[in-house]
Amino acid sequence: MGALLSLPLLAVPSVGTLMSFGASCCGAAACSAICHQCGVFKSSMATRIAYAFLLLVNSIISWLMLTPWALKKLEHLTLDYVNISCQGKQCYGYVAVQRVNFALGLFHFLLAILLLGVKSSRDGRASLQNGFWGPKVIVWLALVVMTFFIPETFFQIWGQYIALVGAMLFVLLGLILLVDLAHTWAEYCLEKIENNDSRGWRVLLIGSTLGMFTASFSMTIIMYIFFAQSGCAMNQAAITINLIALLIISTISVHPTVQEYNPKAGLAQAAMVAVYCSYLTMSAVSMEPDDQQCNPLIRARGTRTTSIILGAIVTMLTIAYTTTRAATQGIALGSASSHAYSKIGDEEGEHDLVDQQPSSRREMRAEALRAAVEAGSLPANALDDDDSDDESENGHGGKDDERGGTQYNYSLFHTIFLLATMWVATLLTQNIDFETTGVAAVGRTYWASWVKIVSAWVCYLIYSWSLLAPVVMPGRFGH
Repeated sequence: MGALLSLPLLAVPSVGTLMSFGASCCGAAACSAICHQCGVFKSSMATRIAYAFLLLVNSIISWLMLTPWALKKLEHLTLDYVNISCQGKQCYGYVAVQRVNFALGLFHFLLAILLLGVKSSRDGRASLQNGFWGPKVIVWLALVVMTFFIPETFFQIWGQYIALVGAMLFVLLGLILLVDLAHTWAEYCLEKIENNDSRGWRVLLIGSTLGMFTASFSMTIIMYIFFAQSGCAMNQAAITINLIALLIISTISVHPTVQEYNPKAGLAQAAMVAVYCSYLTMSAVSMEPDDQQCNPLIRARGTRTTSIILGAIVTMLTIAYTTTRAATQGIALGSASSHAYSKIGDEEGEHDLVDQQPSSRREMRAEALRAAVEAGSLPANALDDDDSDDESENGHGGKDDERGGTQYNYSLFHTIFLLATMWVATLLTQNIDFETTGVAAVGRTYWASWVKIVSAWVCYLIYSWSLLAPVVMPGRFGH
């Protein structure tokens, strides 16, 4: 693991560090051999966590490469015996950050192409998604090294144009999925209440709605007290617009016309959007520079290395988590589950036919075997043989939750991770002071603050449109 973390910092180095690369490859190869014996991940959740961890590691490495601070620390650990160089190129700074994130982005792009059309783990290509972790780590590290042979001009164009567009798409995608999550959550709670007359779900829905509105107004009050002093026009405008937008969407949600076309719309969805946008606004004003004396948090804690490091790690963890959630929440993007089935209509009344399709081929086969055993056509141990066959197909024992159909679209998953690498690179390199020799703060720029503020406004607009669209275009929504 130490070699994995240090290799990108030593990209295209001297002979001594090339030996370190060989050692890391051997370590990765040994890991691959062990993983081969253990089989691939049978749980889709484990696979997603692994990719999220890879993004987290890559993001932290990118952050460390902003300034020479990490390289100097690494040289100091070797008692200044190892002099880290990149064949005349800077091992840190704007281009270095773009190189590292471009490598991981290219890695996910290749996987997205290779995994097009995979519908279940029975497809041989599914093992590329869930297994071969040793070789995949080696490929990632090799791509990082290879990027240091690409001219810097390419990454200057890539970072200023292509990565910037990808980053904005990633932010927009996150907002769309947030609005979809708000509607899904409220509709799920209402369905439970209507079907089961559940007191618990009713309390949960009302309690969470009140709690999120309380949190939204509390953050607004805190922002006005600490970040909206005289002379802080930007903060005052951002906080006030957020408060007005919060009240507007709450009013629209319960408007009679909106309720007529969408009876499930209500304050629960508005509360979730409000608390998220209030959080974005508060994050923006609390992370802006203090050149206008509008951010007391920076004056209170100064630029202590510990607080900067913790803030950066929390930011990277948040990005890894939100990316993984967005990459597997394909319903909002029109990607329904590949193994969802609907009931067969029974308007004719009661009958003895099966009225629900099996959820997978495995269940169909198991049902047929059970019927054959009950009829005496097969011995009872045929059921045990069926289980053994399934285990052997998986490589080893254990439940494969994607044999009947993938839990998410693999290619879409990697495409969103590609956009996430562009967002990380853009976040780290926009308006950063590369002259500093200490550890760099993440997101403490006006650019990052304005991205969050505008994102909150766009989120309000997307949610408002989701409420008004059925009213404006009733034919598109079945009215």
